[in-house]
Amino acid sequence: MFGFVGILVVLGVMLLFSAVKILPEYQRGVVLTLGRYTGTKGPGLVLLIPAVQRMIRVDLRVTVMDVPPQDVISRDNVSVRVNAVVYFRVVEPDKSVLQVENFLQATSQLAQTRLRSVLGQHELDEILSQRDSINHTLQTILDEATDPWGIKVANVEIKDVDLNETMVRAIARQAEAERERRAKVIHAEGEMQAAEKLRDAAAMLSQQPQALQLRYLQTLADMSNNGKSSTIVFPLPLDLIRPLMEAFPSKRDSGTTD
Repeated sequence: MFGFVGILVVLGVMLLFSAVKILPEYQRGVVLTLGRYTGTKGPGLVLLIPAVQRMIRVDLRVTVMDVPPQDVISRDNVSVRVNAVVYFRVVEPDKSVLQVENFLQATSQLAQTRLRSVLGQHELDEILSQRDSINHTLQTILDEATDPWGIKVANVEIKDVDLNETMVRAIARQAEAERERRAKVIHAEGEMQAAEKLRDAAAMLSQQPQALQLRYLQTLADMSNNGKSSTIVFPLPLDLIRPLMEAFPSKRDSGTTD
């Protein structure tokens, strides 16, 4: 008699443990009664009918998923290897259980295919320089695709873009050529600006001949300040010798020969 009562007590305790569930704040329980969805429970204490009801726990915290490296061919036919990371969380636990078999695996596979598809529409320079725009595009596409599963994709980040050595050297040569081109353009612009300033200075000096004489004197002063210089330059203005040239014209001008 006592043995039978003991068995009943043990069975009662086991049924009690199987009927009482405790869910933390970050979990919800999808309850199925005889195989049919009857509601979402939690957090806290949840009571189930043993052998009739079953509960599936769903974590609502943000999940960080690493997308494996994918071989991608860009729009300009460059082969690259790209990996990314996806941040998402479950917002509707019932859909994540009833609409998809394994939402983690489904989200991972979807992220891999969408990553190859989106990057294949961009050139290599865009992949390297416009990551923010590409990340936003990937996040929008994945969020729309996973919405029927009750999943919200918060962010997508491209981590690494690996190139082969040949392409790295080609990019380095391209960058060096671009720097040389910019240097030549800057030098040409400097020469053009200097020529414009010299033209303006010549026009100004032509209006005031006295300014040219002052410039001669300033040049002599600068040369005299150099102690190592042994050359003496004395500018002779043509205005001083023009009367002498007019008073004594050359023989060719007078029409005489030797």
